[in-house]
Amino acid sequence: MAAVLLSLVSAVCYATAAIVQERLAATTAPSRYGLLRSPRWWGAVALNSTGAVLHVGALGLGPLTVVQPLGVLTLVLAAPLAAVLVNRPVSAAAWHGIVIVSGGLAALLVLTGSTPAHALGGTGQLALAGTVACALALLLLTATTAGRRVRMLRSVSTAAAAGVAYGAASVFTKTVADIWDTSLSPSALLATAPVLLLIGVLAAAGLAASQSSYRGGGLAAPLATTTVVNPAFAAAVGIVMLGESFRYGTPGAVGALLAGAVTAWGLFVLAADSTGDRDRPQPAGARRIPAKGPGPVVIRAPGRLSGALHQAVLRMPPVRQHTREPASRR
Repeated sequence: MAAVLLSLVSAVCYATAAIVQERLAATTAPSRYGLLRSPRWWGAVALNSTGAVLHVGALGLGPLTVVQPLGVLTLVLAAPLAAVLVNRPVSAAAWHGIVIVSGGLAALLVLTGSTPAHALGGTGQLALAGTVACALALLLLTATTAGRRVRMLRSVSTAAAAGVAYGAASVFTKTVADIWDTSLSPSALLATAPVLLLIGVLAAAGLAASQSSYRGGGLAAPLATTTVVNPAFAAAVGIVMLGESFRYGTPGAVGALLAGAVTAWGLFVLAADSTGDRDRPQPAGARRIPAKGPGPVVIRAPGRLSGALHQAVLRMPPVRQHTREPASRR
């Protein structure tokens, strides 16, 4: 119960930070170091850090197969939080998606809950680190090559890279927590120092990739991608490498897969609704709030009246300029 509560508060922090990051990406010009001078960006970093600390506490109290799926609540909470923070209304389709995701998560919580049989050993840590490095390199290569032609592909690729980095960081954090639960001797602390350094690198890489994914991708698609990839990657590692399992044997595993599919469907509904909000016509009398920062310049064709005046001006004879001859000196 404590792990679920910590995961819920962590999801609130992550959702608020995602809204701030998306607003910064949408209202500021691209700059390599410009965000470092923004107090709002540092506020988002503080929220992400708080969420990470709470997530670490949840991992110490529960297995990956329970804690990681609760990270999906980040996207569920983003819709009502955006309505409060940036006046973005929540549509009926969004509420529909929230109900679907909540139902899928409830089923996952019922079917999961077993503790891992063992911690991730040294060989497993090296294998996981190599797998994560290859996955991140492939995703970032896709973002820098094919993503140049398709902006949404770049956004989704960088968001998936952020999800992999965050998920791997959660797995290594769970490993450190299991080691420290067994022993807090100086030798154990020294043995986990490289893993702690790797966790910091993965967290920084995830933060940079997630911030980059919001540039031109909006809020819904990048956040949905990171939210799905993160728990999926970590839960898969927990099942394959940490010995975690589902309740009720094979029927429980099948039920968990179906619950995961229902959750993914709800996330798709949320993402599609948020993406469609940008193309949806505004109601009559709605007040439009202009966004700060650079934006496209729209050049409109002349209307009938302005076009007629323009043609009339073009048909007018040129005006002769009369020069006054200087008076002759007497």
